[in-house]
Amino acid sequence: MDNVFAFTCDDVDAYQSDLKLMNTFSQDAAEQQKIYVDSQVLTAVTYGTAGTFPGSADNCGTTAGVISGGYNLGVSGTPVQITKTNVLEYIVDAMTVLDEQNVPESGRWMVIPHWVANLIQKSDLKDASLTGDGTSIMRNGRLGIIANCTLYKSNNLYSATDGSFTAYYIPFGTNHAITFASQFTKMESLRAESTFGDLVRGLHVYGYKVVKTEAIGLLYARK
Repeated sequence: MDNVFAFTCDDVDAYQSDLKLMNTFSQDAAEQQKIYVDSQVLTAVTYGTAGTFPGSADNCGTTAGVISGGYNLGVSGTPVQITKTNVLEYIVDAMTVLDEQNVPESGRWMVIPHWVANLIQKSDLKDASLTGDGTSIMRNGRLGIIANCTLYKSNNLYSATDGSFTAYYIPFGTNHAITFASQFTKMESLRAESTFGDLVRGLHVYGYKVVKTEAIGLLYARK
């Protein structure tokens, strides 16, 4: 896959500004590329290219767990409702689903929307004594590792309208589940044709694939 980006730094703006606009625009372009690719990958590894989860069928749905089939991780039409009371239980359930696949405990992760992170900070973990930390997560804002799973926040998770709710596709797994490669193959600067300024453009090439289906799972949830 590839994506092209471009921006123009006007000569007048560059002359009158006390900021290094070219550096500022370049950093913004890199950030926008990160957001775009992040959204693409998170959609692909949860919703798939045909609306189907590309991981193991035993790691999602209402009967997740290859051994027990005893964990409800939500399904289209009936997403699980996450609250500050049960949010930790769903994280533990997700990790147990990986346990039943004999997935190594090292390198486990989960990508959550910000509203789930908000609920975690309001949960029982706000008591520092329960996390083993010296400072409550209500004060330091660090979610860190819960149930041997590193939590990451993202606004780029795929979501869908499910009845009267917005449901989110929340992936979890290990570092061995997905392969990803990324490279800026072309970067060039030239004078713009339609204005006095410099045009900077680049070609970003990247690719990703779920390579270990048993090492990735899906939690389908709503507020």
